Amino acid sequence: MKILIINGSAHKGNTWKLVKQSKHYLMKLNNEIEFDEVHLFEENLPFCIGCSNCFRVGHEKCPHYSVVGEIIKKIENADGIIFASTTYNMRETALLKNLFDHLCFMLHRPYFFRSKALIITTTGGVGGRAAAKSIRSTLKGIGFNRCYIFSKPTFSWNAYEPNNRVLKALHKRVNKFYRDVNSKKLHSPDVSLLIPYNLFRGMSLAYVPGTEYETKDGVYWTEECRRKTVYAPEVNVSFYKKPVGWLFYEIGKIAGNMKGMAVTYRK
Repeated sequence: MKILIINGSAHKGNTWKLVKQSKHYLMKLNNEIEFDEVHLFEENLPFCIGCSNCFRVGHEKCPHYSVVGEIIKKIENADGIIFASTTYNMRETALLKNLFDHLCFMLHRPYFFRSKALIITTTGGVGGRAAAKSIRSTLKGIGFNRCYIFSKPTFSWNAYEPNNRVLKALHKRVNKFYRDVNSKKLHSPDVSLLIPYNLFRGMSLAYVPGTEYETKDGVYWTEECRRKTVYAPEVNVSFYKKPVGWLFYEIGKIAGNMKGMAVTYRK
């Protein structure tokens, strides 16, 4: 099993203590786990400049692809991913948000359907869970199949030592994360994910090859593996959810052809 850790904090402080403890628990469950770490403060990823290359012609044309591309490959090759972030103003750090900005094209073209995440956040006071939910929202939007949250206030800048109650709760969450990753089960998506997925699927028909504003979205959504499914082909969708997907697909088609709705990406 391969576990990737993406550290969104600018240093290894309170949040990292919980990450290290999580690694310890995971190793007790499976001493053959291979860990890989990405510390975003060491990656020197420039800010996203909004060039829209990822939307228009593909993320490989991102001017920062040499960094972003490697992180995407690491996520793709991992069985499970731990995202760690301290809390800045009730949200994730700018380092992690910048990575998510570079992955925004995946909100149009979801990708990581087999990925499962454990999100760990800490805060000196309040807002840690809001930060974790913000991270989860992005991950679910780009395709992540299941996300687990562990967030704790530390009431300390760097001298935090988790007590037995916190460690017990962390152990329980890590165990749940591990067993889900190990099962390789892909969970049926929530209706809240089927709605944007199928809206984009329908709207992107206005951007297929040969149209005035052809984009990578139009290519992605007309690929044979996606044309007749309300979600990623490898993920089973409960039968009672499928009509919702088809309904919003039709709404997306109508919206994509409405006057004034075209996204031109002109610069």
